[in-house]
Amino acid sequence: MHRTIFDTPVVNTVLRTFSVAFLKLTGWKIVGQLPADARKSVFIAAPHTSNWDLPYTLMVAFALRLNIYWMGKAQIFRWPFGPLMRWLGGVAVQREQANNLVAASVQALQTSDGPVQLVVPPEGTRSKVRYWKTGFYYIALGAQVPIVMSFMDYGNKVSGLGPAFVPTGDIEADMVAIKAFYAPFKGKNPDQF
Repeated sequence: MHRTIFDTPVVNTVLRTFSVAFLKLTGWKIVGQLPADARKSVFIAAPHTSNWDLPYTLMVAFALRLNIYWMGKAQIFRWPFGPLMRWLGGVAVQREQANNLVAASVQALQTSDGPVQLVVPPEGTRSKVRYWKTGFYYIALGAQVPIVMSFMDYGNKVSGLGPAFVPTGDIEADMVAIKAFYAPFKGKNPDQF
């Protein structure tokens, strides 16, 4: 995985201090912590309904001392923002092309030397969708890492990490359990979740 803002020492410390202060001043509460067995894991990023989700996710990651990489549509990685987005932990996704993103993500998680948390929005967009994409599930299953149910509840101004979930391979049953966890949360634009 490429170098990011999360492994840049002085910048990381300054941004962690800023993030903790900003979230506290604006009334956000951060809950949970990374389970010891989830140093390498896949995070579900839900609900994902606004462009504001990214800056808040980054601040929560700093507050919880995480080393995240996040998936985003390739268009936001165009010049002049591409280098900045990658430094912020971004991984470009070509949504309109069939590619082997799941296999590449599995390999990246397996070969990473240190802790890494891959953040995947299951909706695949900020717009309302009927079905979640299942890439996050198959990445975790293939890499044999847990899924950490991270969340951002704008309704209650609470964000953080829920429980770790180990995929069983029975995707239908597992998705019912995962979606039940997310049912009470409200996105910034709740009608889109």
